[in-house]
Amino acid sequence: MEYWALLFFLLVFLLIMIGFPVAFTLGGLSVLFGLIFLDPSFFHFMPGRIMGVMNNYVLIAVPLFIFMGILLEQSGIAARLLNTMAAAIGKRRGGLAMSVVLVGTLLAASTGIVGATVVTMGLISLPVMLRSGYSARLATGTIAASGTLGQIIPPSIVLVLLGSVMNVPVGRLFAGALIPGLLLVVIYLGWLMLTARTQKVSTSLAASGPFTPTSDGRLWQTLVLPLLLMGAVLGSIFAGIASPTEAAAIGASGAMILTAGQRKLSLGLLRKTAMETMHLTAMVFMILLGASTFALVFRGMGGDVFLLEIITQSGLRQGQFLLLVMVLFFVVGFFIDFIEIIFILVPILMPLMAMYKLDMTWVAILIALNLQTSFLTPPFGFALFYLKGVAPPEVRTRDIYLGVIPFIILQLIVLTLVILFPEWLLSY
Repeated sequence: MEYWALLFFLLVFLLIMIGFPVAFTLGGLSVLFGLIFLDPSFFHFMPGRIMGVMNNYVLIAVPLFIFMGILLEQSGIAARLLNTMAAAIGKRRGGLAMSVVLVGTLLAASTGIVGATVVTMGLISLPVMLRSGYSARLATGTIAASGTLGQIIPPSIVLVLLGSVMNVPVGRLFAGALIPGLLLVVIYLGWLMLTARTQKVSTSLAASGPFTPTSDGRLWQTLVLPLLLMGAVLGSIFAGIASPTEAAAIGASGAMILTAGQRKLSLGLLRKTAMETMHLTAMVFMILLGASTFALVFRGMGGDVFLLEIITQSGLRQGQFLLLVMVLFFVVGFFIDFIEIIFILVPILMPLMAMYKLDMTWVAILIALNLQTSFLTPPFGFALFYLKGVAPPEVRTRDIYLGVIPFIILQLIVLTLVILFPEWLLSY
């Protein structure tokens, strides 16, 4: 039975990598294996698991944060934020690339939606960076890496989902991820300052298209107000005033107020934002329900006990087991999305983590950093696909793949530092 459980596990990953819909692959294959190898009455446990998901208060934050991010992107606030930052610091050598990183940080803290951030910055800043003398590799690598910061910088949907699956308070995860996320930003900026000195990058924004000097009034509207919104969301969580779910409601309401202040709020915009939010939320929850079915059948077939016995008999020490888990997440991240990884792998590995007495908050932040790296990793990194879809024809896929390699190395350095020095870098 245990070997059939492992075959079941491998078939799920194989079908997902081939391209079958994730939610229906998880649910359909789980039902098929459950009917073959388990008693049909075993599925009486399913309604309770489904209602447990639907009644999870923490998961209400997911559609609210998605709504907040899509509204800021659709209303043009994100684009004006990039414009303002580039006009403010873009005149120094490498300043345009650094402004992309800083705006990526701000968008990560306000939206957390990787696809929207990468597409927005790709459309606006990539042609400008190419005209200003940046190589295609440096420009695309900077944009892709900056766009994935939403995976780790709070309020991150990845952290919300990890907190739900691993039974860790989301506010604790947000507090712990703040310093590693900002450290990643600082290392990105340092790398770009060094790299800009070796490339013939223009220091003039005269031919930079939409980037123009901004007045104090525009600076207030495009920079200060979004920063206040981010401060309200994160500050209410860290101060203990609001739960992450309540803070997500603050963020969604604040995004509507900002959009109305820009005179962009309309029924058409709200309808489009609501439809996209519903689409993304439905996708997340369908995958979650499929993953719940998978976990139930996999455990019913004894797969989790079998894996536990294998690890126990291997004699791995705690550090070796953690390294094995990180390598596993890194490799699997080449092929499938972070949502599937969180809902499939994490529940299976949690009993092993508990056996090794690992701090779940620390492990969750390591997983988030690892998944952020997987978003950048060729050939299947989702951020690379998003960027290629909006890149000019002269930017080759090879340029994008080679451009992200330095940033992948920088992310692995930060991941290693968090593993070695958690007491210095985690503030929970």
